[in-house]
Amino acid sequence: MNLHQLRIDFDAEHDRLLLCIATSDEKELLLWLTRRCVRLLWPLLVELVKSDPRIVLQSDPEARAALLGFEHEKALSQADFSRSYEEAARERPLGSEPILVSRVTTSTDESGSHVLSFAPGSGHQVNLTLDQTLLHSLCGLLRKVVVSADWDLELALPQGAVPDAARVARTIN
Repeated sequence: MNLHQLRIDFDAEHDRLLLCIATSDEKELLLWLTRRCVRLLWPLLVELVKSDPRIVLQSDPEARAALLGFEHEKALSQADFSRSYEEAARERPLGSEPILVSRVTTSTDESGSHVLSFAPGSGHQVNLTLDQTLLHSLCGLLRKVVVSADWDLELALPQGAVPDAARVARTIN
């Protein structure tokens, strides 16, 4: 199954995030992410982002943070957020109800791509292979939706990775 589209929505009634994964072969996987799950997932995503070889090779921490910020913005600009999630009738091989994720792990596949694994208490595990653009896009989507969830979670990239207003407005002569 190849990834076609991702969507993350906050469901206030269940106080959870609904991660919808649509594949190119017309399948859809639905996963519930709780606040606790997102709190544990975020550091894993940050470590994956920071593990980019171009970032790791930087000896200066400020240079690493700046490059991470640059790579994040570059990846987000390459992602296509303009198209809405396609609400098509798709086969749901794991069932019509979302699976409640209780464990998240990361690994690397044979080609060196990151693999994010979502697992329920029992049952099928969902593996999502992420290139850098998809990884940064997932981070961006997650950061955006958590704000609307009002969970009092701050999903931030390492300092210097995302420009803040004070640093951008500063003038150096």
